[in-house]
Amino acid sequence: MEEPSPIHIFNQTRSQVVAERAELARSFLSRGLGLMGRTDLPKGYALIIYPEWSIHTFFMRIPIDVIFVDKTDCVVGLREAMPPNRPFAGVAPWRGHYVIELPVGVLHSTDTRIGDQLTVTPHP
Repeated sequence: MEEPSPIHIFNQTRSQVVAERAELARSFLSRGLGLMGRTDLPKGYALIIYPEWSIHTFFMRIPIDVIFVDKTDCVVGLREAMPPNRPFAGVAPWRGHYVIELPVGVLHSTDTRIGDQLTVTPHP
């Protein structure tokens, strides 16, 4: 069986690659597990939780950068270096459509901001 193509995330507004290799968490189980138990995230990696508008970091071991995205792939919320074991972080349900979890430092290095337009290829 052939592996699915890696998902690529590009910030069109800033002309920056956000992630070269993203995974998609779409099932109930994969969305619930998220990044729990991982001790690090490789450079260029992201987890897309789809559909979703909120997250928590309970039972996680590492801080993460988080992007909340609407149905038009526009950034509607950000959390930089969200620490482990934190309750709810999110955006209004009518605004958020999916969440991108990233290694700490990606938001800063890509200068990603609210209002930026993303391109996700292939789209979830």
